[in-house]
Amino acid sequence: MKRFSIQSKITALIFFIVGLSLLLAGIVIISNFIDSKEDDLRQRAILAAQTIAEDVEIKSDISGSVAQKMKIRDRVETLRIIHHADYIVVMDMNHIRLSHPIPALIGKRSYGSDENKAFAELTYTTKAKGEVGTVIRAFVPIMNKDHKQVGVVLVGYLLPSLFELIWDLRVEIFLAGAISLLFGGWGAWLLASKMKRQMYNLEPHEIAQLVLERTETFNAMHEGIIAIDKDERITVFNDKAKKMMGVSGDVIGENILKIVQDTRLPEILEIKKPIYNKELKVRGQNIVSNRIPIKVNEEIIGAVAIFQDRTEVKKLAEELTGVKAFVSALRVQNHEHMNKLHTIAGLLQLGHHKKALDYIFHTTEEQAELTQFLSKKIKSESISGLLFSKVSRAKELGIQLHIDRNSVLESFPAPLDEHDFVIIFGNLIENAFDSFADSMKAEKNMYISIEQNKDLLSILIEDNGKGIPEEIQSLIFKKGFSTKDKENRGFGLYLIKEIVEKGQGEIKVESELGKGTTFIITFAK
Repeated sequence: MKRFSIQSKITALIFFIVGLSLLLAGIVIISNFIDSKEDDLRQRAILAAQTIAEDVEIKSDISGSVAQKMKIRDRVETLRIIHHADYIVVMDMNHIRLSHPIPALIGKRSYGSDENKAFAELTYTTKAKGEVGTVIRAFVPIMNKDHKQVGVVLVGYLLPSLFELIWDLRVEIFLAGAISLLFGGWGAWLLASKMKRQMYNLEPHEIAQLVLERTETFNAMHEGIIAIDKDERITVFNDKAKKMMGVSGDVIGENILKIVQDTRLPEILEIKKPIYNKELKVRGQNIVSNRIPIKVNEEIIGAVAIFQDRTEVKKLAEELTGVKAFVSALRVQNHEHMNKLHTIAGLLQLGHHKKALDYIFHTTEEQAELTQFLSKKIKSESISGLLFSKVSRAKELGIQLHIDRNSVLESFPAPLDEHDFVIIFGNLIENAFDSFADSMKAEKNMYISIEQNKDLLSILIEDNGKGIPEEIQSLIFKKGFSTKDKENRGFGLYLIKEIVEKGQGEIKVESELGKGTTFIITFAK
């Protein structure tokens, strides 16, 4: 079966519309022409009837003898030809026809229902339908020189039929139709060509196939995809996004805010800039979103969001973080125990048995106290393992790391989790360690305090290291900024700031060159 192109279909449709428009316009024009023709015939009939009624011979003969009345027929026929009337009837006051297109009716009485008013000196026209068609008839009274009515003149004009009217207008109709079809066809071709270009020369079945393929492609993706137009109406909402957002059914065309509140896509239409790798917490899931404005010819026509569910990956990362923390703690403990064993061995070899025993008790007591404190007050195993390893690491570096024994951490403020706090503690403690690099201070101290109640979570980490110069304190949270010359630095404090903002918290830094630095992070529960 032959498949016609969209261009030919549009052209044919426009031709049909033009033809239908011409037909309707023709009906209206012909209807108006008929009304105009009817008005013209009424005027002609009245004028002809008045002319005949004023004819001197007819006025004289109608009041004369029978022989004079018989002359009226010939006179009327002459006037009928002059006025191009279809027929003229002259009647005396007794309704006797003195002229008629049918000779047999001359001398007979007329019983027409529409002629009585004319015998009361009234002038008027009527429209009557007869065997030959519709006739416009004008009635005019005949008055003698004494202004006394002596008869009536009836002039009739036959209205042309519809076919006759069309035939009379055949040239105009042909020209109008030809010009309209010519320009209509030309316009149809231009419009069809433009539409074809706008549709990238694709046929309707090809567009339908593309839409189907696009929909299935989106649905096959592992990422959730949501797109909106500039009026915030949904244009794309794939199956993965529905699963992530807990949405069901067809939502195309709906306002995004009515379906999902926290996609933050309308924000992209306002700021007109993309936002990449932003973490969101949606229905208990850790989701990374990339939100990008859609531009066509430098005009923003919508926005698209790509969501990646990082819940499982984050769980693995948290487990890996915990394992790394414990491995680091074990490594540090192993190194520390080796040093302690060497100390004990040396004391025994020197015969200081009591000192060796006291040393063992002191070391065991200190280790047990720290372990018991972390297990009881810090409910997250990852955080307690991290702090334990950092205490041991500090000893290796010759730093006294004190953890406030009134510290407590029982839960994390929404939407944060232990992975976020591992990043906060790990980076701040490592930065504090770095602050003692090349330091000649006799006492290197660090202090960590965690305070939590039903309304607030506060973290304080301070050191007496070299401090941060005042001129760069406003830059330390910028992505990629670092005072160290190593690669892949400058992300720790940036990540901390992102996490604090995600938890709607606040971070403060106080630092004095040569005296140390204090970081205070607070979250309102």
